[in-house]
Amino acid sequence: MRQGAQLTQYPTVREARFYEKTAGNEIVCLACERQCRVKEGSKGFCGTRVNVEGKLYTIVYGDVSSISANPIEKKPFFHFHPGSYALTVGTWGCNFSCPWCQNYDVSKSQPDPRKARYISPEQLLDIAWRNGCEGTSVSFNEPTLLLEYSLDLFPLARGKGLYNTFVSNGYMTLRALEALAEAGLNAIKFDVKGGEEAYEKYCGGVKASVVWRNARRAKELGLHVEIVNLVIPGVNDDDDCFRQLVETHLKELGPDTPLHFTRYHPEYRFTAPPTPVKTLEKARELARSLGVLFPYVGNVPGHRFENTWCPACGELLIQRLGFNILSNRVTSEDKCPKCGFRVPLIR
Repeated sequence: MRQGAQLTQYPTVREARFYEKTAGNEIVCLACERQCRVKEGSKGFCGTRVNVEGKLYTIVYGDVSSISANPIEKKPFFHFHPGSYALTVGTWGCNFSCPWCQNYDVSKSQPDPRKARYISPEQLLDIAWRNGCEGTSVSFNEPTLLLEYSLDLFPLARGKGLYNTFVSNGYMTLRALEALAEAGLNAIKFDVKGGEEAYEKYCGGVKASVVWRNARRAKELGLHVEIVNLVIPGVNDDDDCFRQLVETHLKELGPDTPLHFTRYHPEYRFTAPPTPVKTLEKARELARSLGVLFPYVGNVPGHRFENTWCPACGELLIQRLGFNILSNRVTSEDKCPKCGFRVPLIR
């Protein structure tokens, strides 16, 4: 039996959903906008897709590197099913090369089907039910790498009344994004690294415009969207960068889409000191002054701006401490109890 044929015998190896063949058995992967050209016997940039005899295979279908029941606020989703828990899973690899990755133990590791821990979609939903989860979340590493698995999992979860979420760098193709929405994706968090220079220099030559395009399309598809900007000293923490990000956010997604400025801590190969809290507060203040209705400060437990405040009257609406909700005063009609301002909230 040839090596390629042996590979396809493992349960985590499945034919990829989106790809095109070119001359000479070369394949163009259409899962993410890198659109890697993969030669026979080779893998794409992310290390999870391989060309076997002119067909593209994912080698991480259901290969779960990490699994846990997490508060939805950890993603962070602040306006989506607050207080609920999502069974969260990830696999191996990434299509970005960020040197500050917080989950580098899985994102910088290559998958091996011979050692995989395979969990079927049906088994995953059973685990979710046994752990009292109200939804699923694909996270830890880039969830687009679990595209085929998600496309099978989400309809099953939806049929059981569970929601489905992605915690993503947002670099999937439009074709993949639209397929995920059709399959039952309900919400997606996009990590925005900064401007084009930050993406080019630190993330492996990718483009910020693709992420914003996908965020806008996700909203058009009816998905709940929240944006997170990990603020990194010396990378994306200057006033011009903040202004450009906020203006793009407002142009592409509108004022009511939540925007989180989160604190960086040194990880992996990046040694800059932690983000000063004052820098996060400055970014949040700028966003609010330019018209973002729900800007947040993140990764600073107990900070007053991890709470949700009414943008009209200043009333405290949802009080948080880390990933825990201490109080939620938004009315059943999703309004401020004091002035009646409508709060965009899915629950």
